[in-house]
This record gives sequence, C-alpha cells and structure tokens, in this order.
Amino acid sequence: MKTQDITSLKQLLSSAKKIVIVPHKNPDGDAIGSTLGLYHYLKKGNHDVTVIAPNDYPHFLKWIPGNESILKHDTQRDTCEDLINNVDIIFTLDFNAFHRTGQMETVLAHSKALKIMIDHHQAPDDYATYTYSDVSMSSTCEMVYNFIDFLGDEHLVDNTIATCLYVGIMTDTGSFRFRSTTSKTHAIISKLIDKGANNNEIHNNVYDTNSYERLQLLGCALTNLKVIPESRAAYITLSQDELQKYNYKKGDTEGVVNYGLSLDGIVLAAIFIEDKNEGIIKISLRSKGNFSVNEMSRAHFEGGGHTNAAGGKSDLTLTETVEKFISILPSYNKALNNE
Repeated sequence: MKTQDITSLKQLLSSAKKIVIVPHKNPDGDAIGSTLGLYHYLKKGNHDVTVIAPNDYPHFLKWIPGNESILKHDTQRDTCEDLINNVDIIFTLDFNAFHRTGQMETVLAHSKALKIMIDHHQAPDDYATYTYSDVSMSSTCEMVYNFIDFLGDEHLVDNTIATCLYVGIMTDTGSFRFRSTTSKTHAIISKLIDKGANNNEIHNNVYDTNSYERLQLLGCALTNLKVIPESRAAYITLSQDELQKYNYKKGDTEGVVNYGLSLDGIVLAAIFIEDKNEGIIKISLRSKGNFSVNEMSRAHFEGGGHTNAAGGKSDLTLTETVEKFISILPSYNKALNNE
C-alpha cells in the first residue's frame, strides 16, 4: 500500500468505528480466515465489528475462532442490510467486484460507507476508497497480516488472529505447494506459529475430518474422471443425482479438481458440478505452469480468478457444458503442450 494511504488509514482507525467485513459468496478458507482474522484485530481497537457472509460455508471451517459471530445474508437479510446501510466502513476481503457477493451486490454498491478492499485476484473494480490489491500474494490472509503490520500493530497478532490467518494461507496455497508460496509466505507462517497457531491441529481440522458420504462422493468423482491426452487435460463431472445419492454437503467437493491435475502429464484440470437449485453448472479450473485458467474462465465461463486456479459457471446442461469445454480445447492445445 502507498505510505499516504497507510497514514490515512491509521488516522481513520484511531477512533472507534462501526465496521462490516464481507467475504465473497461461497466463502472458502481464505475468505473466512481473512475476515475473522481482521475481525479479531479490529475488535482490539474497540471498533464495533460484524462479519457478514453472503451465504453458508463448509463445516470444516466452522471451528475457526469467531465463527459463531458471522451473520449470513441469505438467511438474515434484513439485519445484514440494515448494518451495511448504517456503518462507517466496509472491508471487502478476498474479492474485487461486488457481483462476487451474489445477492449482496446491490446493497453493497449503494451503501455510503467508506470501502476498503484487500484482495489478491486479477482485474479489481474501482469501488474502494482504499485498495490493497496484489496478485503476487499467496492469499488474502497473507495480505491481512501485512495490513496489520503496515499499521504498526504486528504486536497485536495473538494466537486467535494467527490461527485465522494460518487457515487461509494454508488452504489457498494448497498446503504451501502452489507457486504463489514465497519465502515471505513462509516467513509469515513462521511468525504465526510463534504467535500460537497450532499447525498440526489446524491441518487436521480442515483436511482430516471426513464423513463416510464425502469419501463415497470422492469415489464417484474419481470414477467419472476423464482424460483428453492430446490437450493434456482432465475433467470430472458430478450430477445433481450423484450429489444427492451421497448426501452432499457444502464443501464436500473442495479440492476434488486437484486429483485430475495430479495425473502424470496433465496441465489442465476441470470439475463440472450440477446445481439445479441455481440452474447452473459450477466450474473449477486448475492448471500448472504458465497456462492461465483465469483467462480461459473469463473468455468462456463467466468467471475468473488466478493464473493457476479459477472458477466459472455455465447455463447449459451438464452434458452441453462438458461438450463446450472439449470443443474449445483444440484452440489451447499449443499452449497446453508447451508446458
């Protein structure tokens, strides 16, 4: 951030404010970890702080300190919108365009509150008075740590804040294996552990608590895995009937797309998940090297994200969406085979 912005933010936050913190729709570990990490930090400054999520999130994130304080817009709409319309400051974390909040888009856009963005995705919209945007960062949680440090308050990071921020860095780096993980990322992780983040316990809470149905669903997904050798691509499909058969719960498909990417020689992986309630096919894309799934998703699936991890959607049927994906691959074959 610019020195001038940091000075202004220090002044802004030097007195108690009413603050709302918002993550994106279908929040993941980085979204929940960053919002709660910032929540606990701002509470130490005697601010009146509320985290409002657009909707619910996976059960394996609900142990994070402060989880019980989060409001959900989709089930508490009037309360949430009253808050949004009557606060001094709105922090938007882990997204950079209001449409990423689903049904919250309009109320956020119309709120007269001062807006502060902290995010690491590409092509941010210009809605915030203060913007901390850096696509080179591993996660928004890493950026929240930096934000606290910029304000001269690194000493206020305790075991609660450290735990929240560790979750987001761990999940958004694929347990520190993605190339967005830098020496600075590891340095911050070291500090978080020193502050009291229990890395073993956090990993177990997020990754090692599975239901029988979730593992059965994983088996179904792997059975559906298909490979397109000439494009060095793999894809997985899950229909609504398959989700219901295995008692699908939010978060049960988290990380499944990475099984396709783990195949020897595969550079691009996709998962297509039918959602009849929303009338769409949800899409997650992953890649290796310099192949940009962000650009692919923006061009074909109304989405975006990072170079190696992006999301999107399709209004076609599941079969038609897969056919579309297969049909566009030849135009990317040269780039995929150069990786």
